[in-house]
Amino acid sequence: MLTVNSISMEFGGEALFDNLSFQISAGERIGLTGKNGAGKSTLLKIILGSFRPTSGQIDTPKDYRIGYLAQDLDVVSSLSVLEEAKKALKVIRDLEQEINDIVQCLETTTDVNSDAYMRMLDDLNDKQIQLDSMGADNTEERIERVLKGLGFESRDMIKPLNTLSGGWQMRVELAKVLLVNPDIVLLDEPTNHLDIESILWLEGYLQEFGGSAIIISHDRAFLDAVTNRTIEIVNGSARDYKFAYSKYIEERASDVERQRSAKKNQERQIKQMERNIERFRAKANKAKFAQGLIRKVDAIERLEVDDDAIAAMKFRFPDPPRSGKVVVKAVGMAKSFGSNEVFRSVDFEILRGEKIAFVGKNGMGKTTLSKCIADQLDFGGDLTLGSNLSLGFFAQHQAETIPGDKTVFETVDDKATGDMRTKVRGLLGAFLFQGDEVNKKVKVLSGGERSRLALALLMLEPHNLLILDEPTNHLDMQSKAILKEAIQHFTGTVIIVSHDRDFLNGLTQRVFEFNHHTVKPHIGDINDFLALKKAESLRTWERVEKESERTVSKEKKANDYTLRKSLAKTERKIEKLEAEINEMNQALQDPEQYSHLQSDEAFLNSYNQKIRDLDKFNEDWARLADQIDE
Repeated sequence: MLTVNSISMEFGGEALFDNLSFQISAGERIGLTGKNGAGKSTLLKIILGSFRPTSGQIDTPKDYRIGYLAQDLDVVSSLSVLEEAKKALKVIRDLEQEINDIVQCLETTTDVNSDAYMRMLDDLNDKQIQLDSMGADNTEERIERVLKGLGFESRDMIKPLNTLSGGWQMRVELAKVLLVNPDIVLLDEPTNHLDIESILWLEGYLQEFGGSAIIISHDRAFLDAVTNRTIEIVNGSARDYKFAYSKYIEERASDVERQRSAKKNQERQIKQMERNIERFRAKANKAKFAQGLIRKVDAIERLEVDDDAIAAMKFRFPDPPRSGKVVVKAVGMAKSFGSNEVFRSVDFEILRGEKIAFVGKNGMGKTTLSKCIADQLDFGGDLTLGSNLSLGFFAQHQAETIPGDKTVFETVDDKATGDMRTKVRGLLGAFLFQGDEVNKKVKVLSGGERSRLALALLMLEPHNLLILDEPTNHLDMQSKAILKEAIQHFTGTVIIVSHDRDFLNGLTQRVFEFNHHTVKPHIGDINDFLALKKAESLRTWERVEKESERTVSKEKKANDYTLRKSLAKTERKIEKLEAEINEMNQALQDPEQYSHLQSDEAFLNSYNQKIRDLDKFNEDWARLADQIDE
């Protein structure tokens, strides 16, 4: 059991936590929630031991192992993916060495009844149990299994880590955390850089994980699938709910309503007391009574409602200029990267005011088509953009183009016009830039912070076509709600690439399904599409599609296996025939045998038949080899 015992934490005289306490038992998987700046990531670092609290402590059993995945990494390693993952096993190797050292001491100790000998036996037993719990057996197989679960293929494992994108580097760090099989894992936004298959694998891993977990995530479906308890950090204290995120949201709404009711009653009581004070203050015989009421009013601790001010914020995209009726028209569009075909023969129209969702598993071309429309990639076929079109494109890489020499506030303030000049701080707050964070230089922002800033900037520009590629990756629940409402009220045209069903729900009128090199439009919102697919969620649908693809792949592999067996059998026949023909050629070249063999009809018939057979088997070999290549 891990105990957070009366933790208080201050930064610059401001209290972040005030007497924060809770316990975590084995097998509990906690979703840690709270508004931005509540201290969620800081709490993980206190539990890890990298931050020291102002007061209080973290209590853990002896040899308690903690695994930690940070939200942002600074990776400089030039080791291969596989070698970097193996570094996680150093703790296992160190423990094995400690066990060997104890065993050697025991073997050289003559007094087996001494206290020292007994302590060594106890220590050996504890360390052996610890080693067994780490899963020290079959470590090489475990490394490959975990890496493959997180999306790495065998050819990826030899790549240097510093040549990979930040998202893939994060996966290696996650693999290292999981490989040591810790007593508790602390995961800060673990799904931000994972594709659907990897998220599903991680969900399954954590569901079977025997230890505990504390998870910070804005992926509602992931939290519902994995967690069995939710702790919300509010005003420096912990609100504990014994269920997963969606149920917590329902209970929290009830709590807020009760708080509102209690606050309303308190305010009514205070107003009544204040009226009595005014009534009796001027009367000499009631002055003492009035003074007593004043002291009572002053002593009342005002009730607060947990509602976050950000939740009440409303922002709108600027009114867009009117575009032509047909905004995007594609005829026979195709795109390949080398021999890798992404999509082909794509035809569609997008009309003014439509909101379209691009859905499908990773690698099917959603981002690629978005970039083609945004004129960032070339392609085959025809693509026509409508008249008077102003296109705004949000993607993760777009954030890197924001100049770094200005502050966050200056960057947004420079873009703001009209009434928005007075709402810059509110807009930044909606995208999780609060307090002194607005004075940060852009160049020191993390990737997630830059993405949020890019979204905020997009809300200041009067575009009539918005393309948003995974816009919710670095947003919290409230910020997602603000963005969603802004899109709902936007009168222009919107294309959204997303796996987030909660975000897409009620947002789009059509869904474009990307699957097996095709793009198929469906009328209706995401729920209509999922009902059509008879799937409970986007993730379920994508998993079904992936499994279907795997079935095809398995059939191909089975067919390839049969072909390869035939190919090998044909090769053996060719080798045998070539050896026999070579032996007969040598006999024909021998002067002593030539005159005899030239008149030996059986020999010559056999020789000619072997030549014909060899030609046939060579043709068979070429045909089989071509089929395997296909």
